[in-house]
Amino acid sequence: MIKISPLENDVKNFKYKIGIGRIGPMLNPITALNQSIGKHVIVELKGHREYRGVMDGYDPHMNLVLKNAEEYIGGELTRKMDKVIVRGDNVIYISP
Repeated sequence: MIKISPLENDVKNFKYKIGIGRIGPMLNPITALNQSIGKHVIVELKGHREYRGVMDGYDPHMNLVLKNAEEYIGGELTRKMDKVIVRGDNVIYISP
């Protein structure tokens, strides 16, 4: 019989809580971006700025290209653009 130390047990419980082993391995961020191509996304940026549009492309630096994009500042729609390039350094999160 294999004995599990309290520390090993805590690690297993932590992995279960965050989803490792339950849902499968965590997605690589680039893989997640690839799955968002052609789909509507919300991109939150530094400075209370947000873009909503269809993900058209990205690069390894997480620079993004969105088409049919809307720009929101402070929660208010400020403008609409056919295409916008978002610098990856400014991205806080990307949501489907």
